[in-house]
Amino acid sequence: MPPVNPPPASGRGDRELPAYVSNGLVGIRVRPVPLLAGMALVSGFAGEHPERQIEAAAVAPYPLAGDIAVGGVWLSDAPQNLSALQQAYDFGCGELTSRFSFTVSGRVVSCEVVTFASREDPTLVCQELILSADGACELQLRAGLDAGSVSGRALRHMRQTPGEETPACDGVLLWESPGGRGRVGLAYVTELLPEGAAPADPTRPPFAAERLITTYVFRARRGARYRLRQITSLVPDALHDTPDQQAARMAAKARFDGFEAIRTENRNAWSELWKGRIRLIGAEPRWQAMADAAFFYLNASVHPSSPASTSIFGLATWHDYHYYYGHVMWDIEAFVVPVLSMVQPKAAEAILDYRLRTLPAARTNAQIMGRRGVQFAWESAPSTGDEAAPIPGAAAWHEDHASLDVAHAFALYANLTGDTGFLRDKAWPVLSGVAEWLTTRAKRLRTGYVIRASMGIAEREQPVDNAAYTNMSAVVVLREALSAARRLGREADPQWSEIADRMMVPRRGKIVVSHDAFRIIEEKGATPDPLMGIWPVGYPMAEDAAQATFALYLAHADAYVGSPMLSALYGVWAARTGDRALSLKLFDEGYAQFVQGRFTQLLEYRRDRFPEQPMAGPFFANMGGFLSGLLLGLPRLEPTEDAPDSWATEPVVLPQGWTAIEVDRVFIRGRPMRLVARHGERARLEPVS
Repeated sequence: MPPVNPPPASGRGDRELPAYVSNGLVGIRVRPVPLLAGMALVSGFAGEHPERQIEAAAVAPYPLAGDIAVGGVWLSDAPQNLSALQQAYDFGCGELTSRFSFTVSGRVVSCEVVTFASREDPTLVCQELILSADGACELQLRAGLDAGSVSGRALRHMRQTPGEETPACDGVLLWESPGGRGRVGLAYVTELLPEGAAPADPTRPPFAAERLITTYVFRARRGARYRLRQITSLVPDALHDTPDQQAARMAAKARFDGFEAIRTENRNAWSELWKGRIRLIGAEPRWQAMADAAFFYLNASVHPSSPASTSIFGLATWHDYHYYYGHVMWDIEAFVVPVLSMVQPKAAEAILDYRLRTLPAARTNAQIMGRRGVQFAWESAPSTGDEAAPIPGAAAWHEDHASLDVAHAFALYANLTGDTGFLRDKAWPVLSGVAEWLTTRAKRLRTGYVIRASMGIAEREQPVDNAAYTNMSAVVVLREALSAARRLGREADPQWSEIADRMMVPRRGKIVVSHDAFRIIEEKGATPDPLMGIWPVGYPMAEDAAQATFALYLAHADAYVGSPMLSALYGVWAARTGDRALSLKLFDEGYAQFVQGRFTQLLEYRRDRFPEQPMAGPFFANMGGFLSGLLLGLPRLEPTEDAPDSWATEPVVLPQGWTAIEVDRVFIRGRPMRLVARHGERARLEPVS
């Protein structure tokens, strides 16, 4: 069965986020009229934030800009003449189709625009404008690059190809980000069909008004259909030292390959990805629609070719939200990597490769803090991995758990894939480095080891001693480092085992509480970070202690649900108490009610709880948490170094009304396997023949 597509959207959607189209290397926000420039991000393209003056993801020139003129009247000058705006998203192939009419002096031009980002050729974004007029008229069609609303400057541009009589592409642009921190190359090609509709040589004026455009002029016949196709390559300097020249090569190749071939390959790539579709048997149809949307946006925003991981919004941005600056943060490893490791493992590895490449920055960051080993940045700069939190960087002073989340993701990926080469060459440097860091971060007391002046998931005004989530994660990561050492025949520091055995975890009786001196009525006291320590991190606890801890925080769920990140996990935690009705209720309150606006985009905050917050999405911690719950949390799969048939630890408890979760293909230990998690039974991983 194909995925459930979101409902079509009509009108201008002035108060809604525009459609988001991405392949994991390039991401664009596409307006209801796609010819008008939206916003574009490219993985690895960074600049200086104009206000904060820190490194941030930089907005690139819009790669698929265009315009239409009827009788000399341009659409961009007469938007009031637009009507019948509609957009439809096909999640099955990643294509966005926009339709509108443009009326000038009684002449109506009907337009359809198909936009997609190629997964097979990840530097490419593609667009086809199909139009017809209800009577003969003079048409002008434009396609090109628009940097008119983008900060930065053009370093060079060209129309001709040096040494060649015929230009390899329509135009090439090298753009520098604000502060000169990064460069991105753009090159585009166009064609108008049918051939002969316009003169053989369209006009290609010099770069002007921050735009590089190609214009076709012709006399349209009544009812005839014309197609203007544009393919643009965007290459960041993170992937090539002369990115404009490489973009020109890729655009020329795209012209050679042809629009239809690229479109077919993209559809095939999406068809392959959808073999990992998560089916919710017995659930109301809206749950399947939300699961499909989360699966789509998550997979659309990552790619094995990505040089700089992905941000908490993927490669999506918009004018009124920018407060994470495109930084790479712990949320990606904690919520996104577990899902991708099962459905798109090479993309998960690319995310982890970013951390491996920036390991020197993590080591110097530890040195700056007076520690040994590696300490990953709280807000990691996309180009270097250096700390890029806005000054004064209060969270970066105490948010120690980021390093633990990164290390745990490496261990989880190694267990899921069974890749001993990855464990040896990539996971071990991270696990051993973070374990070494812990020997200098944890302090030994007579009663055990403590971590003072730390911060849990709740970003409070003041740090605390023994933040439960941090200490629980530290125990898990140290044991993962010890396991890796044993499997690889490496020598482990005896202190790793000692700290893991004697780490203090704050308790009130059997209940694990958020930190020393905890009070439920304190600032952000309902934040259920100890529950995340139980799952998904996997801190071992006696069942009665785990149930008592669940009971405390589930009783105060209403005080937290609606906040980002952990809200999506409540449904799994409730299921682990055996309360199916509560599980369904909390999945609704902690996930479904975050969905608003066009194309099932999942927001960071629930609008009814936080109306003052901007509409910002798709938010990956929420989506990744939901999908992790479907793939691992509800099925009770706990990946270890042992055989996969031992991972299903307990019978499955599903939300009320759900009977099973089924996935035709997940990747386990390098093999495709089928996941079946039926309520009341242990989940099964079955080889796919």
